[in-house]
Amino acid sequence: MPKINSPTELEELRQEILSKRDQNKSCITICAGTGCLALGSDRVISAFEEEIEKQALKTKVDVRGTGCPGFCEKGPIVVIYPEEICYIGVTPEDAPEIVSQTVVGKKVIDRLLYTDPNTGEKAVHEYEIPFYKNQMRLLIGNNIKIDPKSIDDYLALGGYSALAKVLSQMTPEQVLEEVKKSNLRGRGGGGFPAGRKWEECRNASDEIKYVIVNADEGDPGAFMDRALLEGNPHSVLEGLTMGAYAIGSHEGYIYVRQEYPLAVENVGIAIKQAEEYGFLGENILGSGFDFIVKVHRGAGAFVSGESSALMTAIEGKVGEPRPKYIHTAIKGIWDRPSCLNNVETWANVPLIINKGADWFTQFGTEGSKGTKIFSLVGKINNTGLVEVPMGITLKDIIYKIGGGIPGGKRFKAVQTGGPSGGCIPEEQLDMKVDFDELAKAGSMMGSGGMIVMDEDTCMVDVARYFLDFLTDESCGKCVPCREGIRQMLRILTNISEGKGREGDIELLEELSEVTRDASLCALGRSAPNPVLSTIRYFRDEYEAHIKEKRCPAYACKALISYYIDPEKCQACMICLRQCPAEAIVGGKNQIHVIDQEKCTKCGTCFEVCPPRFGAAKKISGEPVPPPIPEEARAIVRESK
Repeated sequence: MPKINSPTELEELRQEILSKRDQNKSCITICAGTGCLALGSDRVISAFEEEIEKQALKTKVDVRGTGCPGFCEKGPIVVIYPEEICYIGVTPEDAPEIVSQTVVGKKVIDRLLYTDPNTGEKAVHEYEIPFYKNQMRLLIGNNIKIDPKSIDDYLALGGYSALAKVLSQMTPEQVLEEVKKSNLRGRGGGGFPAGRKWEECRNASDEIKYVIVNADEGDPGAFMDRALLEGNPHSVLEGLTMGAYAIGSHEGYIYVRQEYPLAVENVGIAIKQAEEYGFLGENILGSGFDFIVKVHRGAGAFVSGESSALMTAIEGKVGEPRPKYIHTAIKGIWDRPSCLNNVETWANVPLIINKGADWFTQFGTEGSKGTKIFSLVGKINNTGLVEVPMGITLKDIIYKIGGGIPGGKRFKAVQTGGPSGGCIPEEQLDMKVDFDELAKAGSMMGSGGMIVMDEDTCMVDVARYFLDFLTDESCGKCVPCREGIRQMLRILTNISEGKGREGDIELLEELSEVTRDASLCALGRSAPNPVLSTIRYFRDEYEAHIKEKRCPAYACKALISYYIDPEKCQACMICLRQCPAEAIVGGKNQIHVIDQEKCTKCGTCFEVCPPRFGAAKKISGEPVPPPIPEEARAIVRESK
């Protein structure tokens, strides 16, 4: 492919690509993102390709592996164009029927459609599914339409038109002003205005400057950046290149965490294609602007997502944060001005340039504009990626998009912002989601993780879990973070094991304050959020653990026990056979008894006991009733 040397040639190429594509030609798109690949979508793609070959339809039907469409709960997802028929949970065995019935016969297969669990209604099209129709998919909406390994697919949808506009019609100052006017805030967690960061880097005196994509997405349960890099890498490259032009940079880096091999592969292919077409390299689109991009693979350290630590890692050193007396926009990589934004921030730039800052600012709240992608996971019916306008309420995300809590359980809290975020309770469900409101509630936007918890979740254990993660991920460079988090974890562990003491809550608050105020980087400064937010909203649970040695959620193993009610036991032997620790004794027509010395508190007996019997009991903070009558106690004695 010869290089494109001008915006005119780019438009000619786009029209050529479109002219060769029959908009009425059938196209079977299958999610090939990491989530669906784990569910076997690679085998589904192969099955469709084999079936198309078998039925001699190669000239009439295209098969395309695409990026993640978001509804991970129902993958693998298949969408058939031009009708836009959406099938969920597709298996390789479904391929012959879909090709024969839907692609050729134009009939819908009911059993593969999404069925609304509340109304029983079936959705034929993707946009009719509640999960999708309540979103605003400006960034990830094209994932299901693009083969991420094909630059032509991106060009066919208008790709690189923003870059052509910038290089032919706008000065760097005009690009910068448009981004500032849009009030685009960094989507990586801090929410710092992107335009101000760009301006600071541009105004730095050093002529050599760097632009960086932060794809070190380390939050448990978060995969927004991964989905964008895997599914639409050219949108990120285009945004990065325009940022480089505005700032005056000629070299960029994409820092990708080691655990994202497919993202690395697709980005590598995209960079090579962009260089071949002339969107990267020397004299881009004949403008005289030069820009190259390199990929740097991270070593898997969570702390390397912090800006200075990430830049230190790019330099080939250990990824540890350093004091930022001078912003990294002034002294970053090799002490040169370096502008770092995350994947989602860069992907917004082409939209802002093509449609204008005024268009972008119509979405969102006063202080937070545009949309935000969240990974909605945990105790929620519809897990996956959701993209919503800033200002939507938590209730709408959890119930309209997420479909509510499984099993009719009660919603308890949602944790936002990753391991350093906070837990927001039920009484705050009407809160509007944006940078400022989440901060007021004691949480943070973070990169966009959203973990939903139900009534069976212990909030003390939640805080302990995240502090355990952060203890391992702290680089240990500064004492407040290294020792503060460790000591908070020790106290939380004691509380969850029934060893809590009066004054522990106040000590946790004091340690949180010191760790937050004195830590070197954002990891330590935000680490107390899970502790402080759970104490703020669920103090009664802490007090129950400490004063009553009781876990209200029946979740902390050390504070729960299981026993079998002899008056309800039917001697069915189900729990006896299923107990992995062989802690249940009894026999046919003999009342079963749990040997408390052997019991590992796994809960299997409670789960398998038939509800109509209800003999297995779970208690917390209460003494286990003795196994009566006397013959039941004798069974235990005889077994020993």
